[in-house]
Amino acid sequence: MGLVVVSHSATVAQAVARLAAQLTGAADDVRIEAAGGTEDGGLGTSADLVVRAAHAVDQGAGVAILADLGSAVLTVKALLAEGGELPVRSVLVDAPLVEGAVAAAVAASAGADLEGVRAAAAEAYDYHKQ
Repeated sequence: MGLVVVSHSATVAQAVARLAAQLTGAADDVRIEAAGGTEDGGLGTSADLVVRAAHAVDQGAGVAILADLGSAVLTVKALLAEGGELPVRSVLVDAPLVEGAVAAAVAASAGADLEGVRAAAAEAYDYHKQ
C-alpha cells in the first residue's frame, strides 16, 4: 500500500509523512512519500511531485493520496480526471491531513486494502478534541 501526503509546504508534507511512518513503525509493505511545495522549493503544489511520489510508493495494492487544501486538492483531482499519470489504483482521500495520514498508515500497516485505508482516514473527521 502506498500513501502520498500533498501539502502546499514541503516542510508540512515531510513532517506529516514522517509522523505517520514513525507512529506506525513503517511496515515494509507500507510506503509513505511527501509531495509538498513546488519544485523550486516555494509554497504551492506541483503535479510533477505528486506523480513522482505516487509512483514511488505504488506496489500494486493502491495509492491513497491525502491533500491539505485548495489547489493541492484540485491538483490531485485534475490528475485523477486526466488519467494516465497516476498509478491505476490511486484515490484522493477526503480526510484531515494529519489525523487522516496517521489513520491511513495505521490501517495500511494492519493489512487493510485501499478502501479500508480510505475509510480509516475519513473516520478521522470523527476525532473531536472537545
